[in-house]
Order: sequence, then C-alpha cells, then structure tokens
Amino acid sequence: MSAVTGGGAAAPVPPTVDPEAPRSQPVRGRETWGSRITGFLSKGVVSVVLALVAVFWLVPTFGLFIASLRSAQDNTASGWWNALTTPAQLTIQNYRDLLANEGMVNAFFNTVWITVPATLLVVVLASLASYAFAWMDFPGKDWLFIVIVGLLVVPVQVALIPVAGLFGDLGIYGSRISVILFHVAFGLPFAVFLLRNFFAGIPKELLEAARMDGAGEWRIFRSVVMPLGLPAIASLGIFQFLWVWNDMLVALVFADSSAAPLTVALQSQARQFGSNIDVLATGAFLSLVVPLVVFFSFQRYFEQGVLAGSVK
Repeated sequence: MSAVTGGGAAAPVPPTVDPEAPRSQPVRGRETWGSRITGFLSKGVVSVVLALVAVFWLVPTFGLFIASLRSAQDNTASGWWNALTTPAQLTIQNYRDLLANEGMVNAFFNTVWITVPATLLVVVLASLASYAFAWMDFPGKDWLFIVIVGLLVVPVQVALIPVAGLFGDLGIYGSRISVILFHVAFGLPFAVFLLRNFFAGIPKELLEAARMDGAGEWRIFRSVVMPLGLPAIASLGIFQFLWVWNDMLVALVFADSSAAPLTVALQSQARQFGSNIDVLATGAFLSLVVPLVVFFSFQRYFEQGVLAGSVK
C-alpha cells in the first residue's frame, strides 16, 4: 500500500501488524521415543558413574582420616568403620606424637623446602620464556620451541642415572638442591608449552597499544600479559606443586636421609606396616591435606585456566 504526498509521489505505508495474532514458533525436529530414552539413560549413566567415582575416592580418604584418629591398638584390633559406632576411640594423640617425631617433622619441612622453590622457579622461568616465544622475534625461535616440545616425551626414568652422575660431579648429589633442579628441568618443557599457547591467544592489539604508549617488553609483560595470563599461571602452579609434593621416585634417587621428603619417610615407615599404623595414617593424611588446601585455594583460577580458549 502507498500514500500520496503533497508532491504527488507515493510513499510506502508499512503493513499493519495485529498484536493479538499468534506468533510463529520455531520449527523443531520431532523428538522420538528412542531419543528420549537415550537421553535419559545417558544422563543417568553419567550421574551413576560420577557418584561411584566420588564414593571410591571419598571412602578411602575418610577411612584414612578416621584411622589417623584411632590408637594403634584399636586400628590393629578392628577396622576404622568401628569408630563410627564407638566415638570414644577417636583421639588426637597420634597428631601430637607425629609433631614430636623429629624425623617426620624434618621430612615435612624438607617437602616444603623442595616443593615451593621448584614451583616458583618453574612458574617464573616458564612465564618469561613463554612470553618470548609468543611475542618476541629472535633467531632460531621456532626450532628451539620444537626442541622444548620434544623434551615432553622424554621419560623421567631415562635421565635419572645420567643426571645423578652429573650432580655427583658437581658435588650436589644427595642434597635438596639436586631434587629441586631435577624437578625444575623436567617441569619447564610442559610449563613453557602450556603458557606459550595461552599467551599467544592474547589479542595482539593490546600489546601494540602498549608499545605505542612507550611501554617496553618488561612493562608489557608485567602490566598486560601477567594479569591476563593469571589463570593459566595459577593452573601451572597447581600442577607443578602437586607433582613435586607427591613425588617419591626423584627424591629416592637424589635425596639422602637428611633431605628426604615426607613421601620417602612414609615409604620407609611402610616397611613396618602393622606396628606403626598410627604414624602412617597420620602422616599420610597430613601429606594429603596440604595439596587439597592449595588446590581449593586456587580453584577459581584453575577453572578459568582449564576453560580458557573453550569459549570465544
């Protein structure tokens, strides 16, 4: 339809729309009974599997905690589940005895002195190297990154004997420094690979705008890349911390008795299993609590780092 204006030209008139007219609904594919049953079963199977995984993980952990609160005589006489009906068996005497055990206390602090430096060194060095690989140009950058990626497939066991000989020549074999250096060396390839891919996803315009404002590479790294890459850096820190804290193989090879971490101390106590279940249960639960505290403290950053790149 059109209307005649003063100049004689016909102006189009928009069509009228009845507000009470029913709106058309989007056409959806017809859902069959088979698809409904399949969807219901898939959701039910997933829920059951997750519930079973939670039960299989939580029950031993809960049992370990209960065993750490029972005396050696009670643990030897009956299972930990009997404490649920006889709460009088629960006591914190095992933890008092553990704190009075000089060997276990030294092993705990050895674990801290090994884990914290190894984690910080990997995070700092990998962050700097990853920024260089992602946003800086230098000769041989691509080939060097290929070599670093290739180091990911080198098993730890292959390097134990050669590195032990090298540390012996340097005079650091048997000390905490040797354990730290080994963890740093084998943690850097994965750390550089992870952070480089994350840093490469940062919008290039942000870095160019910072350079136009006169910022140097160090200031760009500190003020732009680090805040944006915090989720990935926190995820890397969690991975590295858990790996070093729970490691026993490297410590068995490179650390002597004075530098042995908690895992090695518990392994030596396990040879007398049955007579010292109170020490084993208490020390094992203490070794379990610290990684859980670290994980849940940085859980928010860990989730952001894992999901980074999945949603654009």
